[in-house]
Amino acid sequence: MRLLLVEDDHQIAEFILKGFREAGYAVDHAQDGEEGLHLMQMVRYDAAVVDIMLPRLDGISLLQLLRNRGQQLPILILSAKQTADERVDALQRGADDYLVKPFLFAELLARIQALLRRSSGTTETTRLGCADLRMDLVRREVFRGGQRLELQPREFALLEYLLRNAGKILSKTMILEQVWDFRFDPQTNVVDVLVCRLRNKVDRDFPVKLIHTLRGIGYVLKAPEE
Repeated sequence: MRLLLVEDDHQIAEFILKGFREAGYAVDHAQDGEEGLHLMQMVRYDAAVVDIMLPRLDGISLLQLLRNRGQQLPILILSAKQTADERVDALQRGADDYLVKPFLFAELLARIQALLRRSSGTTETTRLGCADLRMDLVRREVFRGGQRLELQPREFALLEYLLRNAGKILSKTMILEQVWDFRFDPQTNVVDVLVCRLRNKVDRDFPVKLIHTLRGIGYVLKAPEE
């Protein structure tokens, strides 16, 4: 999952970025509204967190521009403004949620996860699986054959991406764009290293292998053919 944060306060931005990355999300950061708008037009995001008081283009104007152009990206508005009228105004102008500063990161994360579930359009959005591999997105737990697997945040993010696209071949570039928060040279071996680490945890101790390499093409997670 790839998120965008549009926030000009450096301290708040670092706090949010650290939290999302530790939760396994790829997240980009824009420091003003115009930069945020540009990124939203150039990159496919799953959701965005946008502050209201931004330089160059405020958050509400950014929101209106997006909605006027027909973009339905889920957006959570952050604001120090606490009046009910201001919250209602933001929601009426197209915001999907609204959170007042100061806030607990746990609440922000829960609200973003709720937006992602609602926007996915699927009924089974909190659990993913393939064969005897199971992932709980709420508890952030992974089991294979009833055995719990201990995954690092980046490993969890990669496995989630593979599970959401089970049976589909994913190139290194596609994985880089979804699992990392900045663009690497597609020739880098960071994807190979991460896949190797994940495969050691998901497949090494099990007779049936789920993660497969297609040389020169990419990777695919799939159950064995019956």
